[in-house]
Amino acid sequence: MNKGLIFTILLLLCIGASAQQTAMYSQYFFNNYAYNPAIGGTQKTVDVSSNHRYQWVGLTDAPRTYTLTVHGPTKNQKMGIGAKLFTDHVGPTRQTGLQFSYSYIFNINEEIKLSLGLSAGVLEWKVDGHKINLYSAGDQVLVNSVMRTIVPDASFGFHLFHAKWYFGASAPNLIQSKLTFENAQNTNQSRQEAHLYVNGGYKFQVGDDFQIEPGLIVKYVSPAPIQFDPMLRLIWKEQLWIGGTYRTMDAASAMIGFNYKKNLAIGYSYDFTMSNLRNYSAGTHELMLSVKFIKKQSFKGSKNDKGSFE
Repeated sequence: MNKGLIFTILLLLCIGASAQQTAMYSQYFFNNYAYNPAIGGTQKTVDVSSNHRYQWVGLTDAPRTYTLTVHGPTKNQKMGIGAKLFTDHVGPTRQTGLQFSYSYIFNINEEIKLSLGLSAGVLEWKVDGHKINLYSAGDQVLVNSVMRTIVPDASFGFHLFHAKWYFGASAPNLIQSKLTFENAQNTNQSRQEAHLYVNGGYKFQVGDDFQIEPGLIVKYVSPAPIQFDPMLRLIWKEQLWIGGTYRTMDAASAMIGFNYKKNLAIGYSYDFTMSNLRNYSAGTHELMLSVKFIKKQSFKGSKNDKGSFE
């Protein structure tokens, strides 16, 4: 049994044990819309973000995730629309999804707003047997075959926010579609598992130039244990930030990012693997890029509105 097969089995066992079927990011604060459709339209800008995650560098067929999102408000600022396209590669498997979202924003009072969002789309799951080396050469269940299935998917979320804080929750994989893979010799069936994400954050002003932002996202999918991802950032003049995150029983991350004129943002993080995979992996790299398109005010003397918490 070669190293490639050993690593593939190890990766699949790790993912199967956690039952995690959704993409994972260390810089989750950078693009909350990727987790929660209710984020769409809560800012006064049209946001286009791209996320690239290369996990467990050095391992054969380690996870790779690519995500592209776009969302923004309608003309009356009361609704938001958006879309998300992503692909997640893990060993011989690949998950590709496309979702469109709609959100409605309520004014709780002059400073607090509540957004409710729903997204719907399709997922394609693919298993490539050409990438699997079996111990028994006569077992041709998967070898030289490609199995795929396309299923519907939906998610729901809410987002309560203020200029200094936010709190929200989302539920991906609402439909819990059955995943049926067929080829000439075999039929395998699994299903999408319902997930639950709860997250929040707060910005503390420290002097004129600095802000400290603690944050937390809690993830749950049965039967895996609850996962906590606390985060802390130090922000200088809303332009440069450094910080770190910790993912229970898995990894710790160091990050750095930069905002340019509130139109362009770039972030990078490096994950230090804390599980036994650290003996084989050189860590995880994650790069995020965001462009904000700001609509010019059509009248003079208006008060600058920063929109939702970033």
